Amino acid sequence: MGKRMLIDAAHPEESRVAILNNDRLEEFDFETTTKKQLKGNIYLAKVIRIEPSLQAAFVEFGGNRHGFLAFNEIHPDYYRIPIEDRKALMAPGEEETTVSLDEPVDEYQANNEVEILGGEDVEEIQDRPHRPRPLRQYKIQEVIKRRQIMLVQVVKEERGGKGAAITTYLSLAGRYCVLMPNAAKGGGISRKITNVADRKRLREIIESIQLPETMSLIIRTAGMARSKIEIKRDSDYLMGLWNEIREKTLHSIAPSLIYEESNLIKRAIRDYYNRDIDEIWIEGEAAYKEAKEFIRKLMPSHAKKVKLYNDEKIPLFNRYGVERQIDAMHNPIVQLRSGGYIVFGTTEALVAIDVNSGKATRERHIEETAFKTNLEAAEEVARQLRLRDLAGLVVIDFIDMDESRNIEAVERRLKDAMRHDRARVQVGRISAFGLLELSRQRLRPNIIESTSLPCQACRGTGMIRSIESSSLHVLRGIEEEAIQQKASEIIVYAPTAIALYVLNQKRKILQDMETRWKISVRFSQDDTLIQPDYRIDRSSLRREPHLEVISSTPLEEGGVAVIPSSQSSRKEPSRHPGERGRLERGRRHDQRAHGNHPKTQRTSPPVNPIEESSEILVREKQINEVSSETPSRPKEPRGQTSGPRRRFHKFDRRPRHRREETQSNETQHQISAPSELPSPSSFKQEEVNLPPLKQDLKKEKVERGEKKKSDDTPATPTPQRKKSSTRKGWWQRLLE
Repeated sequence: MGKRMLIDAAHPEESRVAILNNDRLEEFDFETTTKKQLKGNIYLAKVIRIEPSLQAAFVEFGGNRHGFLAFNEIHPDYYRIPIEDRKALMAPGEEETTVSLDEPVDEYQANNEVEILGGEDVEEIQDRPHRPRPLRQYKIQEVIKRRQIMLVQVVKEERGGKGAAITTYLSLAGRYCVLMPNAAKGGGISRKITNVADRKRLREIIESIQLPETMSLIIRTAGMARSKIEIKRDSDYLMGLWNEIREKTLHSIAPSLIYEESNLIKRAIRDYYNRDIDEIWIEGEAAYKEAKEFIRKLMPSHAKKVKLYNDEKIPLFNRYGVERQIDAMHNPIVQLRSGGYIVFGTTEALVAIDVNSGKATRERHIEETAFKTNLEAAEEVARQLRLRDLAGLVVIDFIDMDESRNIEAVERRLKDAMRHDRARVQVGRISAFGLLELSRQRLRPNIIESTSLPCQACRGTGMIRSIESSSLHVLRGIEEEAIQQKASEIIVYAPTAIALYVLNQKRKILQDMETRWKISVRFSQDDTLIQPDYRIDRSSLRREPHLEVISSTPLEEGGVAVIPSSQSSRKEPSRHPGERGRLERGRRHDQRAHGNHPKTQRTSPPVNPIEESSEILVREKQINEVSSETPSRPKEPRGQTSGPRRRFHKFDRRPRHRREETQSNETQHQISAPSELPSPSSFKQEEVNLPPLKQDLKKEKVERGEKKKSDDTPATPTPQRKKSSTRKGWWQRLLE
């Protein structure tokens, strides 16, 4: 089957690249329009703040956050120092560059505790000691000033709460070489090229290319077998690109984008393509034309390998089984062929990988089982690190092995698998606890971070609090609020499951809390809250008693949690048909007077069953107190009243004795408790001071005023105005 490159650009929002080796996914990269890559872009930036404690500066370059610029990443050309000192600083750097880039790299360093493996050519050059070290003589606050303009390049993407890491040492990557415009003069060769004859030939090619004194050229691994003409053509292309960057910089205002790194299609052909790849399949007409044009410019002889995939029935990735392998990358558990499995766990500090034997029972000895499983896991871990692009500190927990030769074999297998990684990797040894530490360079945001969002329910922990624990958490919050005694009523907004659990399982605790602190607690469902979150509102107004009854029996004893008022078994006392009609007309007049007439009333929100069920304690208590303390008012004879006359609404045209009779019947109906109510003796009798009615306050005030007036001065008859028998109109008075 061989190796093939698949490029999926059917959707303009996302482009994906996959490298298959015998239909097995070996490399994967993707790019979206919403999260474009910043790494490799060149910006004209402005220094915003200098931090002496970090010996670094924060610059504004156009990203979401300010970029972090370390002092050793600032070129001496930006120092505000005398020219002689600047030359003295740059002189040691040139010597270090020439020596370090010429040193060959051993293929295997068995005696080292930490071994450096793999690495992209561009990145490994930046880690070499070609930069001067001005920290011995100067500090950043002495040589760099605020609002200073610099030409910078992004070397690390923004991640989490951290801004992008930037540098002033620029590098332009080509297919076969890398141009460093502001580095000291001196050639370099990739550390992956270990053959002495090849390194000598490439050194001669570098010396034959005429470059300015301030520039340097590094040969990449892809240029190992290339001729001088091909390398010269690539370097000329990079020189022309640098001249365009200089021209644009002179006519730009900071902050602004000067150079944008190539898109995913061009980067994939430049970085992933080699002679081992037999064909390149591209889905998408525009992407195919772009890739064809780019490869003709870069490698004309390989343009025939680029092919357009135009099957409308089956997508490209589905035909070769890539979608299934990509979906498996979102799963933290990876199954092994032997029956074992690997678990990946990502934290803020490190990536933890656990190797388990699982169902691996083929071997007869436990040592052989552990050894075979660890060997298979070492290869799969190296592959998954590349696919998922897990970077930073990685700790692998292998199955414990007793024999030292088995431990060394597992270490060797892991290092061999990591050699082909484009990222720079530092691998340690397996410790006495069976742990192996390695450090991997971050090339791009991994697929999980780029395509996922933190879970709002568990906040990224993977677990939520149980209902029992959440209910106790709510009860403690209610008690803490009641201790403050800032309100007579507490309204608790909680998820439905928690509210029902408290009302049914913790009702007695809630009742004791209300009695102890003399408050009323109501629950209202709010499913927008996530367990165990809740919200408490205070209210200082007392609620009038209602007649809606909700069973207080717990669910375990056959009780009912919620009985809405529309379904409650409440019956009106039997009335004469004519009396019911008069009562209904009186209610309609009363509704119109209070703005609740069907034609003028406002739409009320739907009844919340949980809110009704939480009011049972207050309702039953108030109803029993009113029924026990307020005796029913006897019906007065017609024409006789024992107290001040009640004031009725002007719209009621009935005779006075009929209106008084109707209101008396309504009062008796409101204070009569239904048969479903529990006995008043089951509740602790307490005095409930209900607020008096508004008209009663007004009558009482008038009576007090009349009584005081009669005590102070004798009553005098009020002179009445004499009525005229004939009243003249305005036109008659005008004539007079």
